Order: sequence, then structure tokens, then C-alpha cells
Amino acid sequence: MQKAIVIHYFNEKKNNLAELNQLLQDGWKVVSQNPMSCSESGGTVYSLAILEKN
Repeated sequence: MQKAIVIHYFNEKKNNLAELNQLLQDGWKVVSQNPMSCSESGGTVYSLAILEKN
């Protein structure tokens, strides 16, 4: 089974890294990751991660 998650990071308080970390703890593995934006002006950074779990 695969799952896609859009990871966003603005700063230490505004991000969804806890959601990603929970999925990894639950046995999901990252099979690919692609940046969706580049933030040269200090805005939110987005990345698409494909996770897989057997």
C-alpha cells in the first residue's frame, strides 16, 4: 500500500513534521520525495513524499 503526503515547513511551530514522524513510527517507509517549491524569500517549503507500508 502507498500513501502520498505533502510535507510543509514554515518554521519550527508551523509544519507537519509530527504527522510524518508518526507515520514513520507506524511502519511507513519513504520510497520517494520531490520538492514542490523553493522558498528563497523565507516562505513555506513544500515537498511531496510517497510512503509505502507492506
